[in-house]
Amino acid sequence: MSQYYNPHRTRNLFDPKSKTPFKLSRSKIDLFLNCPRCFYLDRRLGVAQPPGYPFALNSAVDKLLKKEFDAHRVQGLAHPLMKSYGVDALPLDHPKIDEWRDALYGGIQFLHPETNLLLTGGVDDVWVNPKGEFIIVDYKATAKDGQVNLDADWQIGYKRQVEIYQWLFRQNGYKVSDKAYFVYANGLADKEAFDAKLEFDIAVIPYVGDDSWVGKTIIDLNNCLRSEQLPPCGNDCDFCAYHYSRNDSENSGNQFIG
Repeated sequence: MSQYYNPHRTRNLFDPKSKTPFKLSRSKIDLFLNCPRCFYLDRRLGVAQPPGYPFALNSAVDKLLKKEFDAHRVQGLAHPLMKSYGVDALPLDHPKIDEWRDALYGGIQFLHPETNLLLTGGVDDVWVNPKGEFIIVDYKATAKDGQVNLDADWQIGYKRQVEIYQWLFRQNGYKVSDKAYFVYANGLADKEAFDAKLEFDIAVIPYVGDDSWVGKTIIDLNNCLRSEQLPPCGNDCDFCAYHYSRNDSENSGNQFIG
């Protein structure tokens, strides 16, 4: 077991009696949508899903893209990718940009008055168009044959991610464009040699977001947190499916001892 995984966490748990705002990240909102039971176990009872492996290569791509766009940000210039894809915008030069991109200690935040939940999210980047509207930008990295797109069912999480960011910025009083962009880096595996260098194709993919679902979801997850009963599992939750399948096997009397 990883030394960093605590299956019986006692800190950062939701207390229905507390008057202190309870901090909830964008990823936890997505967890609630994927599986209310896993969300409740995590935020209310302190039993989180086991962590996945870190995507170090993705993090490196993320850092390099931020450096590139920051170089153009300080000059007040559009990045060549923006010009190539016909995006009429500039990287936003704003004193809070670094705070908004700090998912761990900062992010864009909003205290939801109806629930006393402090909702947060760390964006990858923000651009601004000639109308003064903020454009939410998310960086992604993969390695696949063919062109990258947003057509897979599992990419609904990507779309919800930028919609939550759009909602958070709007709650903070900013004008936000419905159109977001994914800067998608695709590692190329068809080169003749590796030569200690991985090359990427980079696409800028537009996505028209709709954040109308976010407000109701916040109310629903708050009701979930305040309940004294475990909510149902998500329809496609692998963690719950594994748990119940293992539990059935262990209690069936067919255990095998090696």
